[in-house]
Amino acid sequence: MVPDGRGSPSSGTRYRSAPAPRQRAVLALCPAPPESGFSRVRRPLRSALSRRAVLAGAAALVVPRGTGAGAAAADTTAASPLPGPPSPGHPPPHAIAMHGEPALPPGFAAFRYVDPAAPRGGQLTQGLLGTFDSLNPFVVRGIAVSAIRGYVIESLLTRSYDEPFTLYGLLASGVETDPARTVVTFTIDPDAAFADGRPVTAEDVLFSWQLLRDRGRPNFRTYYTKVAEATALDPRTVRFDFAGSQDRELPLILGLMPVLPRHAVDPERFEETTLTPPLGSGPYRVETVDAGRSVTLVRNPRYWGRDRPVNRGLWNFDTIRLDWYRDDNAWFEAFRKGLYDVHAETDPGRWETAYDFPAARDGRVVREEFPTGLPRGMAAFVFNTRRPVFADIRVREAIVRLFDFEWINRNLFFGRYRRTASFFEGSELSCRGRPADAAERALLAPFPDAVRADVMNGTFAPPVSDGSGRDRAALKAALALLEDAGWVFEGQTLRHGRTGAPLAFEILVTSKDHERLALAFVRTLRAAGVVPSIRVVDAVQFEQRRIQFDFDMIPNRWEQSLSPGNEQAFYWGSAAADTPGSRNYMGVRSPAINAMIAALLAATSREALVAAVRALDRVLVSGHYVVPLHHLPAQWVARWTTMEHPAATSLYGWLPETWWRAPGR
Repeated sequence: MVPDGRGSPSSGTRYRSAPAPRQRAVLALCPAPPESGFSRVRRPLRSALSRRAVLAGAAALVVPRGTGAGAAAADTTAASPLPGPPSPGHPPPHAIAMHGEPALPPGFAAFRYVDPAAPRGGQLTQGLLGTFDSLNPFVVRGIAVSAIRGYVIESLLTRSYDEPFTLYGLLASGVETDPARTVVTFTIDPDAAFADGRPVTAEDVLFSWQLLRDRGRPNFRTYYTKVAEATALDPRTVRFDFAGSQDRELPLILGLMPVLPRHAVDPERFEETTLTPPLGSGPYRVETVDAGRSVTLVRNPRYWGRDRPVNRGLWNFDTIRLDWYRDDNAWFEAFRKGLYDVHAETDPGRWETAYDFPAARDGRVVREEFPTGLPRGMAAFVFNTRRPVFADIRVREAIVRLFDFEWINRNLFFGRYRRTASFFEGSELSCRGRPADAAERALLAPFPDAVRADVMNGTFAPPVSDGSGRDRAALKAALALLEDAGWVFEGQTLRHGRTGAPLAFEILVTSKDHERLALAFVRTLRAAGVVPSIRVVDAVQFEQRRIQFDFDMIPNRWEQSLSPGNEQAFYWGSAAADTPGSRNYMGVRSPAINAMIAALLAATSREALVAAVRALDRVLVSGHYVVPLHHLPAQWVARWTTMEHPAATSLYGWLPETWWRAPGR
């Protein structure tokens, strides 16, 4: 599943045989556009349509895999028979689940975790840490405003936050796939429209797919190149063929694809950063932009989907203002002063001591803990194994042993954190404390050296220190590993016995919190003769270096869902290791990891998925690719009481899009 986590179809066309009366309908899909960046794209398509319609009688626009933007091609190869448009009286299913059946029936009233009667109006002001320089979250360049996706740009389907991975109709009112999931057909809601009133069509969907495939972020390129053919069956029906991909998640991945307006996007400039407000079909549109500081979204009064069941109780504010703060202290001080409405807290020290201010004492600000059923995610200091200093697993394991969690948790975090030991911590997907079952062992059998014995039998646990900050046993164990790897003391410094180079590396950070944590870590590293340094950079430089893998060690967090899928290849797959912009920051290239990702993608049952993910977790844990940090026992949120929320909490925790402003406040 793609954490939420957020080309022109004219390049390459071919036509399927069909009765002549259908020709006029196909040509109607392709009106000549106004003079713009699209003219270069659309003219070849229209001429190709005219020629091929006369010669073959086209019934649908088909975009084959591997065609480039702006090129037109003619191919009369017959396509395999696949489901066509839904017949009258037999609407396609309203939802699709990764495994099993959707929990909610057709015609359901609303999601459980919303209040359908929530009042609408007022403004939500959100405070964000960092900055931005782009309103395009779909490309690598720049630091984008992530809220554009969902609030402004919609997808064909939308997620239920009460199920591991189930999608319900949004722009597409129906979705249909075959048992093997080699094809998916989406039927676009007849009311779906962009904010300028233009209807959402199959051509917009094909345009979005090809543009993101060819010019979007690496995760889009990875997913969308698995589509063998994309076909507009009619103006409201689009079909994707995944022949040969063997990836059962692809129908859902395509369902979450952002749909962009073909008439308002210039493919030639799509990869550039931009502060021009995008046109979308969502509940909000961008009203004002103060570069790097603030973005204001306003409700689209003509939003086509406001009464759909999937939107009831959501999008309750007339205005949403997003304000960015460069410094963590300024960020929190702004909340204390009432400059923004809701603060998601991750600092135990602040949670314990910093809420003794007048508004908190008199009840105008309240603190709440929201339970969540999600994996806790992996927060860690990440080794860049592309660097020679971290190529040896023994060096990585030794450095992991030198992280004194017990001392750090007590002295910096009031003992409120829990130690993370799994990439899927706190869920049924985690290998922690579980011996591998028969299904996992069968998956791992071709890779006998990929998993440590203690990880395989479920007895592995992170190192535990005596909490003194000077644990001699932990130091001794780390030095033994380093000596075995060829590192010896010269004076007070560890040097490689063959090259004489010191064991030195840089920890790159961008926030005061991460700097403080890195300083505590450096303290124990230096005691072992390691020569670490800390470099603090601004958010823009940090992101650029992270994207290009230009670091020795960075702090990072990988969020996980209850239905891991294609994103795992983006996180850990070998192909992603050399793809700038991927999240394989450690640079891992492991045949065992690749095989476990393939197994989880091919899983046809929840049991098979769980086995594959636990096996993946075992390989990742055994590789010591990160220094695991910690996680909170629940989601901590402080809010001004002018903000209210539903009584029920989703499986994913709190969701700001379900909140509302208290009447009269």
